[in-house]
Amino acid sequence: MNSYIKKSVLAMQGYTPGEQPTDLRVIKLNTNESPYPPSPAVRKALQNLKIDTLRLYPDPVNLALRRKIAELHGGGPDNVFVGNGSDETLALCSRAFVEDDGAIGYFDPSYSLYPVLAQIRAVTARPIALGPDFEWTMSADYQASLFFMTTPNAPTGIQYSKTEIRAFCARFPGVVVLDEAYVDFAREHCMDLALEYANVLVLRTLSKSYALAGLRLGYVVGAAPLIEALFKIKDSYNVDRITQATALAALSDQAYMQSLVERIKATRRRTIADLERMGFRVFPSESNFLWVKPPRIPAADLYRRLREQNILVRYFTGPRTQDYLRITIGTDEQMQALVKAIQGI
Repeated sequence: MNSYIKKSVLAMQGYTPGEQPTDLRVIKLNTNESPYPPSPAVRKALQNLKIDTLRLYPDPVNLALRRKIAELHGGGPDNVFVGNGSDETLALCSRAFVEDDGAIGYFDPSYSLYPVLAQIRAVTARPIALGPDFEWTMSADYQASLFFMTTPNAPTGIQYSKTEIRAFCARFPGVVVLDEAYVDFAREHCMDLALEYANVLVLRTLSKSYALAGLRLGYVVGAAPLIEALFKIKDSYNVDRITQATALAALSDQAYMQSLVERIKATRRRTIADLERMGFRVFPSESNFLWVKPPRIPAADLYRRLREQNILVRYFTGPRTQDYLRITIGTDEQMQALVKAIQGI
């Protein structure tokens, strides 16, 4: 059977998503989802949806959503592309902006889908190793066709200087995708760079701050020629009718989204203080998760022992990440249960 499969596909590992348990007793702090429900406007949009319309194809260009996103961020609908989650848009970028002899760059460590996208395309991967404290350093002569930059970064939660990012975008010869999946929890954003530079795309998602990870809706803002290229290669109807309606409702309720963000940030501050009192090294977080190094116990052992108590956090193997855990910010009650479990261990 292997003779039917591309050699590059046979050789690759594939992306490993976070565990999704079915046991409702599990405290799930491993996949950076929101611990709170989405806006009541989403429920209303679902209730108002006419079932008969599901026999019809959805708007193939997501025009109402694109108009709303342009209203939020500037530019016009021609500067906005909407995708089936951020991951679809990342994959489309790897197809639209990288020749077969090109290269894809990203930080190491960062979102583990990026190297998989390079493997799928069978193009060169050019990761940039972050420093000992996961700081960003890059030589002036670095080149690639496409660079994925998560800011704030994952899994570390660190946000890099906008001045540095702007300078990199100005000199980089290819397309820069600024993946701002967690930016609503951060002190600043780079959305204006998407409309300032011809080679910059800024990517957002409704999975985190809008509490809609189950909906699968991401969007990207940038120069019209880049957006047009993505439209040329997308699936015919890449965002379904239900998702379009509910996403529009969520985006129209900015006050609710901001209230969720502030609630999560307050819990983040309390959890940082609790973990630091126990001797954890906690990296400065501008996201809805923490990147921590446990004291007196290997990260892998703490991950396992928490799992035995039905508390899931994220552990990544590998030389750069094996000493750390990534912990999603849950409710106050969930984080107190985590702290209590760690104290017992």
